[in-house]
Parts: sequence; C-alpha cells; structure tokens
Amino acid sequence: MGNAVIIGTGSFLPSFVLTNHDLEMMVDTSDEWIVTRTGIKERRICPRNMASSDMGVEAAKAACKDAGISFDKIDFIICATVSPDKFFPSTACLIQAKLGIKDIPAFDISAACSGFIFGLEIARSLISRDGYKTGLIIASECMSRLTDYTDRSICVLLGDGAGAAIVRASDAEGIMGSYISSDGSYGDILNAPAGGSARPASFDTVEKRMHFMKMEGAVLFKIAIQTMCEAINKLLKRFNLKKEDISLVVPHQANLRIINGVAKSMGMPPEKFYVNIEKYGNMSAACIPIALDEASKKGLIKRGDIVVTVAFGGGLTWGANLIKWAK
Repeated sequence: MGNAVIIGTGSFLPSFVLTNHDLEMMVDTSDEWIVTRTGIKERRICPRNMASSDMGVEAAKAACKDAGISFDKIDFIICATVSPDKFFPSTACLIQAKLGIKDIPAFDISAACSGFIFGLEIARSLISRDGYKTGLIIASECMSRLTDYTDRSICVLLGDGAGAAIVRASDAEGIMGSYISSDGSYGDILNAPAGGSARPASFDTVEKRMHFMKMEGAVLFKIAIQTMCEAINKLLKRFNLKKEDISLVVPHQANLRIINGVAKSMGMPPEKFYVNIEKYGNMSAACIPIALDEASKKGLIKRGDIVVTVAFGGGLTWGANLIKWAK
C-alpha cells in the first residue's frame, strides 16, 4: 500500500463574527468597498483564551471522528501555521500533547497560505516512501494576532480558523501528486517585518507596528493568478489530464477577484471553484482544509472525483495537490 488517501476531514471556526459593518466603526472603510474589492462579508476571530494549537486540536478531533479512528492510530502530525503559539516548541507538539499522543514525530511547516498543500505532499511522501501508515495534517491560523486594525488595506482580509485531514496508506490512488514551488526574492511583498532573530521585539518595532502583516497587494494580485494557474497546469500536464477532468478546484481564499481571475485564465467555469471567502475571509493555510471539509460534507465531492487544491502565499510559495477523492 504505497499510496496515500484522505479518509477524514475536520474544521473548527471560532464563534465570534467580525462583520464589515463592525469594521466600518474601526477604520475608514465600507461594506460596499470591502465586498467589491475582496468578496468578503465577515470573518471569524479567535478569543483571547485560545491559540492556534487550541483550534488545531478541535479540527483534529473532528477529522479523527470523520475518519472513524482514535488518536492512538496516528503515526505523525504536521501542522502548517504562520501564527504559532510560540517560537518553540512547535504548535504540532503542543497539539500532540493536548491530544494525549506520545512517541510519534510532530513538527510545523511554514509556507504561509500554501502550508496545507505543502503538508499534504510531505504526508504523501512519508507514507509512500517511509512506511508510515496514518498521518494528521493540520492548518491552524490566528491571523487576527498578526492583523493591524488601523491598516484598512489589511484588516478587512484576515480571519481565524483551523482545518485538518487524516491521510492513510492505501492501494487506492488518493493523493496522486503535487506541484510545490517558492521564490524567496518576493519575500518582502508579503511578510511580518519584525519578531524574529533579524528584528527582535523592541520599543522601536512595537511603536512602528512591525509585528503585523504587511502586503503589497497590487503586485501580489498578478503573481497570485499566474502562479496558481502554473501549479494547476503543471499537474494536469504531468498526469496527462485535461481541465475538464477536474471535478472541483479548492483554491486559497485570499480574494474573490483572484479566484475569478484564475478561473478566467484557466478557461474554467467559476462554478467549478469552491468559494467560502464571504464567510471567513483569508485564514492563510487554514483556508483549504476548511473548504475541503465543507465541500465534502455538503456532498460536492464524491468518491472518484478529481479534486485540485491550489494556493499561493508569503515566501512567496505556491502549489497544488491533485487528489482522487476516496472517501
């Protein structure tokens, strides 16, 4: 059994909803402007007594329940996040402890919004090459903790949430393959300038609000469409598939105009792209697993369907997974 299949999905969303009308009272913006420019109407915000690991635990529990497995069947944990609880230990290790699992590898990956896609590919490799049988892949993001609510270009975009998937060894096709890539020369157009070893926290970095996310949206817009289309086309070519063979595309939920731009550039109907950005905004790496979970539970993905996940993120990173749905 050298292949890896997704046997369960789960998600967690905080109960507190921050609407566009709420933001109108915080910064100089409007519901009409936000919806027209982004497609977002509301987003979820994590309460102060929760962190990324807490949301990840809830998503993991939901995914295990969906897969019908107990925690002791998990052989490794991968957590994709750019909003970890702390620098170390890893958020994956914190989740491992909270789930009561011992003596398995647990580690974080940092690929921003592409994190879940990178995580699925790592899980596929661990299962197909290294003999692991069952993996838990989580993407959990408290993006509100990286949000400057005085910056109207950023604060309208971001929300919090967590999604997870259980991946298991199988003789079915499952995760057929992935295309992942990065270009670090674009690192400055989407980043958090301070907080690491290059610019540790100081009075100056706090005063200048350098611990919050910064983005050059106009530059990123074109690159996002180009790289997402590239990732999809590379996978289709590798597996000798046509775009008509795709049952559903689950894209990163950064901006509705970007998603529509990808659909147009690919010559695909927008209806083939699963969209939930209006409810949750951009949750970085958590967008795709939450969308996968929703689409699956709504019956929009059926056994044997070809599903493509695709994203771009800070780094810059981008990639796509080609999945034959086996649930």
